[in-house]
Amino acid sequence: MTRRLPVYLVLDTSGSMTGEPIEAVKNGLSTLLTALRSDPHALETAYLSVITFDSDAAQIVPLTDLASFQEPPLAAQGTTSLGEALTLLANCIDREVKKSSPEQKGDWKPLVFFMTDGQPTDDWQRGLNDFKTRKTGMVVACAAGSGADTTVLKQITDNVVMLDTADKATIAAYFKWVSSSITTSSKKVENAGVESTSLSELPPPPPEVNVVF
Repeated sequence: MTRRLPVYLVLDTSGSMTGEPIEAVKNGLSTLLTALRSDPHALETAYLSVITFDSDAAQIVPLTDLASFQEPPLAAQGTTSLGEALTLLANCIDREVKKSSPEQKGDWKPLVFFMTDGQPTDDWQRGLNDFKTRKTGMVVACAAGSGADTTVLKQITDNVVMLDTADKATIAAYFKWVSSSITTSSKKVENAGVESTSLSELPPPPPEVNVVF
């Protein structure tokens, strides 16, 4: 059995993402898929899931191999239920990520990429408590534009990046960096059996993506 590298993209689809930002996310997802499908390591090990959150959170694509993955429709509406997304992510990890047993190794720890452009409108700390009890590998949170609260994201993960604007070019640069980060991580687990744990082990972010210290 191939050990899978689960990758969860957790995307803000609230009303403030209407227009250019949500279109840029759709294009970014297409670019990411094309890049990953052209890499034999990613194609072999990476499995992708998409969770969106607005007034509710939903897993719109379950954990799927890259060859079978179909791009989901994305629409921006409603508020920003980040807490609900964190709880849902925890439940998806429980259900989908295979644990190791005495007979065989389970999946690699999941990589998680969050992206939000605003402030949570629900009880995000309760969701955070659910999420923190799950074993994950690398977790990266992206604040898209000045409306996102990096202090909230810093409580989810130490690996926080910020985009100055949520425009097409900047979001495209972010998704290219995410795809190269997934490719790097899949090579490392396949070739050396080593999981990425910090931003320093990923490709350097492009100028549009600022690391928040």
